[in-house]
Amino acid sequence: MRDSRVVVIGGGMVGAALGYGLARQGIETLMLDEGDQGLRAARGNFGLLWVQGKGAEFPAYARWTMDSCRLWPDFAAELAELTDIDVQFRQRGGIHYCLDEPELEAYRLELAQQAEVSGGDFEYQFLSPTQLARLEPHISANIPGACYSPNDGHVNPLFLLRALHAGFLAKGGHYRPRHHVLNIETTHDGFMLHTEQGPIRAEQLVLAAGLDNRRLAPMVDLSQPLIPQRGQLLITERLPRLLNYPSIYLRQTGEGSIQIGDSSEQVGLDDGNTPQVMARLARRAISLLPALRHRHIVRGWGALRVLSPDGYPVYEQNRDPGPRVHAFSSHSGVTLAAVHALTLAPMLMAPRLSPSLEAFTPQRFKD
Repeated sequence: MRDSRVVVIGGGMVGAALGYGLARQGIETLMLDEGDQGLRAARGNFGLLWVQGKGAEFPAYARWTMDSCRLWPDFAAELAELTDIDVQFRQRGGIHYCLDEPELEAYRLELAQQAEVSGGDFEYQFLSPTQLARLEPHISANIPGACYSPNDGHVNPLFLLRALHAGFLAKGGHYRPRHHVLNIETTHDGFMLHTEQGPIRAEQLVLAAGLDNRRLAPMVDLSQPLIPQRGQLLITERLPRLLNYPSIYLRQTGEGSIQIGDSSEQVGLDDGNTPQVMARLARRAISLLPALRHRHIVRGWGALRVLSPDGYPVYEQNRDPGPRVHAFSSHSGVTLAAVHALTLAPMLMAPRLSPSLEAFTPQRFKD
């Protein structure tokens, strides 16, 4: 006797989006979540829906990201109607700031390549300092140039995670927190999961446990080569409107605070924050947005990104004729939430994933 037709291991951004996508199809789904003791990447997500600069050398990812951003307006509206949670979805575009001339020229080449592999779907416009000042009058005049893309946007990642969980439950999904999975056994008709709270039986299994996919995947003869990368964030006090568009460095939230980020460190599983990196983030933020000088930082924290060796998602399914199991890992959980829920989740009940996703398998690291 099974506990659920499908069990999703992981209640973060990827697991919640897939769980919601399964439940909205009426599929009996149980989501197991480790709880607050887990290294939840969603807690430190910057909240960007970001297309520019993604996939110039990986066409499948460029197309997949574009697909998700096209789905996002209807996806946000669906979640709001179902859960009454406004995830603060805004898609007026985004701006990437180039901090010096060499970066500006390199970015021109990168985006030209991205536009080529995207088949004309990716839109962008480079901005002179004068053009940038019209869009963002508070940004420093010392920035040599920037790039605007109407495809980009942002959300509140914590509200999004809450909405995905609420939508999952509203669609009939079942959620069990504090269910750390210790071991997985494959049986003739499914899987036996041994958790801290006891055994759970499933007909089909989805691994979406972030960095813990490294440990879980080999239990079902899959592979998820993942690397933790720490990013640190700062949050200012609530401020008057200073930014009209998000960027990878600065984002003004719906409440008015400025979110400051984009650091990367290889420090294992240490998700703490450090004075050195926080000081560097603050200096760069002030150089971009001088109005932040003498403003107060009210919070700061670190979180671990879930990265593959090349930085792109890793999607995998078992090839043998036994019980079906999939594993999904991505550091772009917010950007890809719409396509994960509305496109990828329905594929999980088909015999195979779409051939268009073949590029995301871990086989690419062996070739």
